[in-house]
Amino acid sequence: MQIKLVAINGRYTHSSLALFHVRNELETRCEDVSIEIVQLTIRDPAYEVLLRLSKGSPDAIFFSAAVWNSDQVEGLIIDLHSLLPLCLLVVGGPQAEVVGRNLGKTVCTVVRGAIEAVEAHFYADLQSGNLQFQYGRSFFHLKEKQERFVSPYREEDFDRHLKNRNIYYESSRGCPFSCSYCLSSVENGVVHKDLLQIRHELDQIMAHDTKVLRFVDRTFNDVPGRALAIWKLVLEYDGDTLFHFEIAPDRISEEMFDFLATVPPGRFQFEIGIQSTHEATLAAINRRIDPAVAHETVARLAALNNIHLHADLILGLPFETEESYLKSFADIFAMGPHYIQMGLLKLLPDTAISLDAEKFDYRFCRRPPYTVLANQWLDPESLQKLYWFSECVEKFCNNRYFPSLWKYLRRVEEDIASFFQVLLEVADKKRLFQLAATQEFLCTLLVQVLESRHDWKLIRELLIYDWLCCGKRNPPNCLSEDSGDARELKDRLYQQLATDIPNLYSKKDRNRFFRQTVFHQFTAECITELGSKAVEPACFAFLQERKPGFMQLQKVVLLPL
Repeated sequence: MQIKLVAINGRYTHSSLALFHVRNELETRCEDVSIEIVQLTIRDPAYEVLLRLSKGSPDAIFFSAAVWNSDQVEGLIIDLHSLLPLCLLVVGGPQAEVVGRNLGKTVCTVVRGAIEAVEAHFYADLQSGNLQFQYGRSFFHLKEKQERFVSPYREEDFDRHLKNRNIYYESSRGCPFSCSYCLSSVENGVVHKDLLQIRHELDQIMAHDTKVLRFVDRTFNDVPGRALAIWKLVLEYDGDTLFHFEIAPDRISEEMFDFLATVPPGRFQFEIGIQSTHEATLAAINRRIDPAVAHETVARLAALNNIHLHADLILGLPFETEESYLKSFADIFAMGPHYIQMGLLKLLPDTAISLDAEKFDYRFCRRPPYTVLANQWLDPESLQKLYWFSECVEKFCNNRYFPSLWKYLRRVEEDIASFFQVLLEVADKKRLFQLAATQEFLCTLLVQVLESRHDWKLIRELLIYDWLCCGKRNPPNCLSEDSGDARELKDRLYQQLATDIPNLYSKKDRNRFFRQTVFHQFTAECITELGSKAVEPACFAFLQERKPGFMQLQKVVLLPL
């Protein structure tokens, strides 16, 4: 029996963990099957995808359907049903039941839940060619769920299906929270792998020069001591793998903080579920996290400056007004994460919040990804305004362009929501959302908003510092730098600096150092603001070498004049 397993990923570097589980179950439970794993992206040409999937006239094609690809999955199933009328078309994943309802019982078969929990007669029906419309049950109803919960990867997968891709790994399945907007709330329970099993499975994965390993545990640190043990384990592996974890901010112990302070830059990335700091909203979505604890946790992690921090904020949650949403944003900004993921609420089918849609007067898109349009607390105009506000934050904050500016605005306790509202007005007039958001264009817009401030002189220096840290050789025109001053400074340094400075240059490569390095003089006030000991006059040397870590900024050395 010829079977193709298909995933349509967001981008090429992504991979689908589910396909490997499905392959293993099919090969274990069916006789004489030949499996082909097909990983596509949402940008692949539809006709070419259809040709690839229909090639060889397979007996069955399995699809993994999620909110970002279910429309494409539906279209492919319709076309394949016409092209290969005898081919069995099976769909699983979080959107499987929706796809099945849309297409009808005669077009495809729906598999609900984890493949490990599917009834035994599914495989007999598959091989006989007489599939029913629907199969599946909850993974947590299995008596042997611990034994069935294993990594699905094989040695050959890493050179074929996973080469140059992120690798996804489960150390636990399920979630201790029951957030009303999340599909994980539909099932109750959590199952954890023991540390010996995790070590064995990671030994296999880490032997293959893994660049990015994403733990897909819904709340990785639900058991803090266990999370700490895994963190220690993954850092035992040599290499520069980036490990991604989704964590709750209220489950970090002092022992965990002590350990995280020792993590090399660029090794850990945390996605921190905050969603809102409005108490009524948190209660309504069953996400009872103390905003004060979240603030302390994220601020302490940010101060370590070695872990890339993503903080989640959702627009359109119950009881969240325009005022409270802006306050939630300001609260999260003050925590100091490197990336604020501001997403629109999606009313996913079968979640608790979708069942309350009428009660809360939700209006939302009826096709995936079911984006909210309005609700009882935000009319369409208000929600749209906040959406563009969030996009403005995305353009200016979620990059490496202006970290010193944002750090300064946090320190002086800027009314950051009002600041971005003003910035949005300017950006909208200059057509930011219709043009390429280059670093220079963004800098120009910031200058227009900031240049009338009493602290503009300092801010201008911070913007120049950030610009040069990104590897640029000359500040942009909007910061009106005199290139003659830069040449004079370099000549002055060439005459004054020693012939040999350890860890910077030797006599032999002194000339090369001066050719490649960018120098800029800063005031003592700016130097202090940047966290260095104030010496005046002084300058920073921006080296042609990047700092380790996630932002990949240039190394900088303070040179007294």
